[in-house]
Amino acid sequence: MELNHPNIKHLKTRIDKMISTGNVIIKEILVGSEEYETYYQLTEKPKNNHRIIGKGEASSISLALKYDGIVASNNLSDINVYINEFSLKHVTTGDILV
Repeated sequence: MELNHPNIKHLKTRIDKMISTGNVIIKEILVGSEEYETYYQLTEKPKNNHRIIGKGEASSISLALKYDGIVASNNLSDINVYINEFSLKHVTTGDILV
């Protein structure tokens, strides 16, 4: 589930509340920006024989690089190589629940 389109009503309500209280900030990836170049690389033209990854994972990685953020994803098989290559912090649902 991508957080920008939650299809579970109570999750959407919680996300909307976090946005309204300032606990969550929405960031855009603008074409031509540094984070867009990373996003495009990950979704269309990977380097070093890496595989293409999904748009949600690529967005998370490119924004985490730009803003020194943490990637939250359970999709380790797709993103682990990028997490290591870019030296990003990463958490899974299990990490969050603990």
